[in-house]
Amino acid sequence: MMGNQSFARLFQASPAPFLVLKPDAPRFTIIEVNEAYLAATMRTREDVVGLGIFEAYPDNPDDPAIAGVRTLRASIEHVLASKQPDTLPGLKYDVARPDGTFEERWWSPVNSPVLDENGEVEAIIHNANDVTEQYRAEKALRENEARLRFMNELDEALRSSGDAVAAMSAAAQLLGRRLGASRTAYAAVDVDSDAFIIHRDYTAPGIASSAGTYSLDLFGPRAAVDMRGGQTLVIRDVAGELALGEGRETFQSIGIDAIVCCPLVSGGRLAAMMAVHQDTPRDWRADEISLVEAVVERCWAHVERVSAESRLRESEAKYHAVANSVDQMIWLTRPDGFHDYYNDRWYEFTGAPYGSTDGEAWNGLFHPDDQERSWALWQHCLKTGEPYHIEYRLRHRSGQYRWVIGRAQCVRDQNGQIARWYGSCTDIHDLKMAEEQLRELNETLEHRVFERTAELEQAHEALRQSQKMEAVGQLTGGIAHDFNNLLAGISGSLDMMQTRLQQGRVGDLDRYMVGAQGAAKRASALTHRLLAFSRRQTLDPKPTDVNRLVAGMEDLIRRTVGPQIAVETVAKAGLWSALVDPNQLENALLNLCINARDAMPNGGSITIETANRWLDDRAARERDLPPGQYLSMCVSDNGTGMSPDIIERAFDPFFTTKPIGVGTGLGLSMIYGFARQSGGQVRIYSEVGNGTMVCVYLPRHHEEEVCEPEVVPTLPRVDSRGKTVLVVDDEPLVRMLVVDAVEDLGFSTIEAGDGPQALKVLRSDAFVDLLITDVGLPNGMNGRQVADAARELRANLKVLFVTGYAENAVLSHGHLDPGMQVVTKPFDMTVLSNRIQGMFDD
Repeated sequence: MMGNQSFARLFQASPAPFLVLKPDAPRFTIIEVNEAYLAATMRTREDVVGLGIFEAYPDNPDDPAIAGVRTLRASIEHVLASKQPDTLPGLKYDVARPDGTFEERWWSPVNSPVLDENGEVEAIIHNANDVTEQYRAEKALRENEARLRFMNELDEALRSSGDAVAAMSAAAQLLGRRLGASRTAYAAVDVDSDAFIIHRDYTAPGIASSAGTYSLDLFGPRAAVDMRGGQTLVIRDVAGELALGEGRETFQSIGIDAIVCCPLVSGGRLAAMMAVHQDTPRDWRADEISLVEAVVERCWAHVERVSAESRLRESEAKYHAVANSVDQMIWLTRPDGFHDYYNDRWYEFTGAPYGSTDGEAWNGLFHPDDQERSWALWQHCLKTGEPYHIEYRLRHRSGQYRWVIGRAQCVRDQNGQIARWYGSCTDIHDLKMAEEQLRELNETLEHRVFERTAELEQAHEALRQSQKMEAVGQLTGGIAHDFNNLLAGISGSLDMMQTRLQQGRVGDLDRYMVGAQGAAKRASALTHRLLAFSRRQTLDPKPTDVNRLVAGMEDLIRRTVGPQIAVETVAKAGLWSALVDPNQLENALLNLCINARDAMPNGGSITIETANRWLDDRAARERDLPPGQYLSMCVSDNGTGMSPDIIERAFDPFFTTKPIGVGTGLGLSMIYGFARQSGGQVRIYSEVGNGTMVCVYLPRHHEEEVCEPEVVPTLPRVDSRGKTVLVVDDEPLVRMLVVDAVEDLGFSTIEAGDGPQALKVLRSDAFVDLLITDVGLPNGMNGRQVADAARELRANLKVLFVTGYAENAVLSHGHLDPGMQVVTKPFDMTVLSNRIQGMFDD
């Protein structure tokens, strides 16, 4: 039979899987197979030809329920006996893979006999079409239909449930029966105690209920993590998957050997759980797990919807109750402006029958003169969504028209579309009438108010002038007192020197000269304090490391405050730099420490602390500073403290709480002036009996301090031959002293009394090597203007400014051009001479 080559080629080329069996029951040896069959069964010719069909294709040993070999053998034996073809409509017959594992397959086999000339079975042709995908599609369709029927049944049960517990209990019963579970339970979670409560559950016959209260943590970390993380918990074998101490005991104590538990998470918190229990290990399929999750999702959506509807009904009831409890008329409209709700006040005011003003009928209750404008505005608001706000006259139930104010605001949905309009009407008729009366009254009152305001302004101006004169009187009185003492010492010393010269007793002159010079120096110090308070002292600002400055002052401060006072410094690491006059900052620090010492007559402690400060808008306003970066230097004590009224006056010049003869009352005034002139601020924080803290705030400077070598105070004399100095000062005595000092150094001098005279000299051919000029000059030019003009004429001319105080604007706020310096009156003549020599040396 098989010798026919044409048939053999046709057999091998057929796309249908065929093999030929020898009728040697029960072996049924494979004597031929085509390529389609080999491909379908993942075999080669050598694997199967010569073997019995059931040797080549055995049953799947891992599926004890499979009956592939038995069913196929019965069909082949039937063909052999009946000599008729036999068709099997659907046969599960798994096929072994090359690696020995089995792949699920479904076949539609047809077994046909081949008879010889005697009518006996010569061979059996086995044709097996693979219908696995068709079977799976049909099975999925059946399962999907069953699932849809189940979900419809679930929806019906949910619709008939009145609350969340009833809905979940109904769902648990349906789900338990569908899956053939031992138990199905719904649990509500108490978010405060992290416990969950099972009110009732579905149980199969013979299974105990799990109703009760449980702690989630007792079920082990795996269950707790999955539930709180919103993940479905799947355990197929509690004993095999959970060790002792990991929740196994709790699961088994309530008869759970396998579980699928799906959490319900609301607002990021675990709110409830739905669990399916099995009292024996169970290999949960993916479709079973997904069904549990789908049921939970459907149930939770139902619960949320029912809760939302309940909340909406409750909210509407509350709204109506509130709307009917207020005095205003309340109304609502649809997005198109159709009025569909009025509260009771509307009907009480208008006397209209209930429902008669729905839609657009409300406009007929308006005064005829107000209808057109109110309707036009309402239509505009409906189109634009702008708030509705208008005053109009509305017909009262009495038949009279009363003024009301109408307001309405739209509410938009999540897409920005208008969902509703909420409006109100308020009776303002009495108010309008009162306003009219008030306007009439105001016409007569305006003139009286104007007159009274003028009187008050005059009184305030008089009070301000009085306060100003009181401050000036206190300031001038203090200055006069101190300067009279100093002038008395200077004048008396000069008188005695004159008397001794007339007497020829020159031996006593030094004593009087020293006394006069001492008084002059004290007068200079007092002047500097006054200038510091007025923020017009001469400063020499430099980038300064305040921590280093405080450390350098620490020994001096300890000696000054004495052994009864403990001094502690708290230096901020990485403290920012400040652009200040270090000498003035040292004086300020020493003054603050002396004040602290005087506040602790029985001893105590002083703390000096530095810090970096970021001042935002609020903090900067509290300190009267621009917002930005500052560093602070604070001096604290645990002394007697200060009352609010003392703090308020602490910066006033000559104000002091110390005994007569102790202090000048200018210390804090000087510190305040220095801080403000440096761009900073001073603040006092104190309570009576609880000590005081004074903080100096200075702006951050972005350049670090440069440590300069100590300068020897005396300079070698320079060669003065051929050098000429132009001296400009309007005070003849001062000009004379400066000229004498310059000429004592061997320089030539030219004098000028003001700026114009100086410019004549500078425009001439006269040699000028140094310009010494007073800052405050008469006749239209100050010293800075003279210097600038001189630099235009002589670019490299050196300039030394001499001034009684440094006008910041004139001297560019302390920033001078190269070759310019400042010396402040009164000055020691030796200091002036050294400064002049130093400038020529440079």
